[in-house]
Amino acid sequence: MWSILLHLHLIPAALYVCLGLYFWRTRSARCAASGKLISDMARFERVLLVITLLSHGFALQAAIFSGSEMRFGFSIAFSLIVWLAICFYWMETLYNRLDGLRAIVLPAGVLACVLVALFPDTHPLPHENVASPIFRLHLISFMLACGLVTLAALHAMLMAIATKQLQHGRFTRALANLPPLLTMEALLFRLIGVAFALLTLALLAGIMYTETRFDKAFRFDHKSVFATISWLLFGILLIGRHFRGWRGRVALRWTLAGFVTLMLAYVGSRFVIEVLLHR
Repeated sequence: MWSILLHLHLIPAALYVCLGLYFWRTRSARCAASGKLISDMARFERVLLVITLLSHGFALQAAIFSGSEMRFGFSIAFSLIVWLAICFYWMETLYNRLDGLRAIVLPAGVLACVLVALFPDTHPLPHENVASPIFRLHLISFMLACGLVTLAALHAMLMAIATKQLQHGRFTRALANLPPLLTMEALLFRLIGVAFALLTLALLAGIMYTETRFDKAFRFDHKSVFATISWLLFGILLIGRHFRGWRGRVALRWTLAGFVTLMLAYVGSRFVIEVLLHR
């Protein structure tokens, strides 16, 4: 039964592939026929992406809430983070042209779904954790923060590629419809600001939970240490942006450093424990 639930992730993986091929073929064909660049998603294309996200979300729900237990692991966590990132991406496309980002988020969705099928090892969360409102607040806010940070990291990589192409005086078709770099930079810091607030909430809820259960406010484990380092990195970045006007490569490097550190907080440490150490 568990293997069937895990392989449900192959359905949204196939949908992400089909959607990516559809966008690539339709945009390339229209550009070749008209000589003009096609921007923005049509309404029915947004519906197709929503259907794919619903399929991915259903597979996650079935995998996490298996029977009477709530199960988690590195592949499930990564898949959930990517799903949230794509959901945030879909919402952002309602207000901004992010065509180039689609070439990154759709393959990320495929990878996230396939990983669940390839690495099915999970572990049930203790009942006392799931039953605690503070722990649920910590988990939800942490996952939301990870989703926003993932989208911010993908956004930063897209900006780095666009900046490099701009320096060479040429844009690929996928990037030619992007907003001005200053607009993209403002969007990046908006994502980071919301993610920082959610990460702050997650850390505070985590401190309250450990104080209640273990009689100490901070546990020196991988998750706590890396999450705190990531929080500090994003906090310094926002302070540097406000007081020193940090932007460009400096902002992109700090964003990617915070993203890598945050992924190490749970996904990375669980990958080592579950896949490399088989524990």
